[in-house]
Amino acid sequence: MSRVAKMPVKLPAGIQVSAAAGLLTVKGAKSSLTINVPKAVEIDVQGDTVTVKSESVKADNMQAGTFRALLNNAVIGVSKGYEKKLQLVGVGYRAATAGKVVNLSLGFSHPVAYPIPEGITVETPSQTEIIIKGADKKMVGQVAADIRGFRPPEPYKGKGVRYSTEKVILKEAKKK
Repeated sequence: MSRVAKMPVKLPAGIQVSAAAGLLTVKGAKSSLTINVPKAVEIDVQGDTVTVKSESVKADNMQAGTFRALLNNAVIGVSKGYEKKLQLVGVGYRAATAGKVVNLSLGFSHPVAYPIPEGITVETPSQTEIIIKGADKKMVGQVAADIRGFRPPEPYKGKGVRYSTEKVILKEAKKK
């Protein structure tokens, strides 16, 4: 069996897990998430631990490991939440939130308006910082990637939208 699937998932206080009709629901203080359960995977909830089991077929073991990782991400998401930070680098590059829309000025001839999906909150503590928060790890990462995709950092001056932990390696300009 997958080594990942063998590890039980510990549930923090205040987290409830319920399984019904091929869906697993994880409820916590911040929100509630549902995960589709593959047919080859069995779930056993005992007190504050959840174990994932499957038959000894290789494909089933892989699904069990993946499902266990998704379950762990959901438990962390509903208890603590996930966060991504973006930085805008460039003259005149600005960001502002207005309701459920992020307005970006990224050096184009037009402003970029990105609608914020349900379950995600976006904050702009300064004009050049964006903080994306939510319970669903996949959704937080996708929103961050979408915003970064409007103007990824370019390799000559480093201008663009980048993750706060990202290091942009600058290329040397052409010499005459």
